[in-house]
Amino acid sequence: MPNRIGVLILAGPTASGKSELAIALAERFGAEIVGADSRQVYRDMPVGTAAPSAATRARVTHHLVGFLDPRERYSAARFAADALAAIDAIAARGRPVIVVGGTGFYVRALCGEVALSAAYDPVLRARLAREARLHPPETLHEWLAARDPERAAQIAPGDRYRVARALEIALAPAHRALRSDDAAGRSLRTSGIPFLKIVLDIDDERLLARIEARVEAMLAGGLLDEAERVGAGAAAADAVGYPQALAYLAGLSTLEELRASLVRATRRYAKRQKTWFRGEPGVRFVTAGDALERLSEWAHAELGWERAPAGAERTGRAAG
Repeated sequence: MPNRIGVLILAGPTASGKSELAIALAERFGAEIVGADSRQVYRDMPVGTAAPSAATRARVTHHLVGFLDPRERYSAARFAADALAAIDAIAARGRPVIVVGGTGFYVRALCGEVALSAAYDPVLRARLAREARLHPPETLHEWLAARDPERAAQIAPGDRYRVARALEIALAPAHRALRSDDAAGRSLRTSGIPFLKIVLDIDDERLLARIEARVEAMLAGGLLDEAERVGAGAAAADAVGYPQALAYLAGLSTLEELRASLVRATRRYAKRQKTWFRGEPGVRFVTAGDALERLSEWAHAELGWERAPAGAERTGRAAG
């Protein structure tokens, strides 16, 4: 059913504070949250992915968080379908929806602003895996640039997984490709669901301080045990933090080197996210200082949200 209340999408770089802002906004308006993070979808990885805690999920209902086996691959097309199903269910309860996360490609897919592959082609995927073993990631990135220069410009040459996934989409046969305006490629736009797309902006110095604090919290919270349990063979083990933790467990770095490598890898990831969101169509930027009030004003004026009655802010149990 159409969501007449509207959807607010809150994106931004990792550790920018968007999750905390989304929680405050959700409690103010009685909203539910749909995650848009390609690593928080995995269960048993809350430390390395900075997934919302059980206490947080008890305060505000979350969807698409911690429901997938770490060995399973997840795609933007599947995310868009799952997110829209969650949005429909939330709308049926008469609640506003906040989509929050840092995976820009997921956000773009949900909005209907990118062509998606209908389903993965095992032959093509095997071919690309073989090519990835034979050639450095920069070679595959050059191949992607020749097929889809706009997409290639948004992916770091060394990001093996995202380069391979983008190549898989770019090389998919025409009859397997979905455009965002096809019926099978349903999106917020094609469904007529109103939405606002917001990016939380944060200066580099403040972001670095938050990243350093997050790294310390991850190490204290059990990142090493979590990485060992997930293992290097899991599809989710290429998320920032896990390769560095596994290298330390293999005796390839000291604890101080691990700490420095975690900060460095997270900063690089945040920089790529910032670059992506600067090119995001139809986006508005807000700074942390007045973000809650500005988002509240926009949500009320443009999406029709009303503040939750006193005592009704809690949105119930966590959802998968």
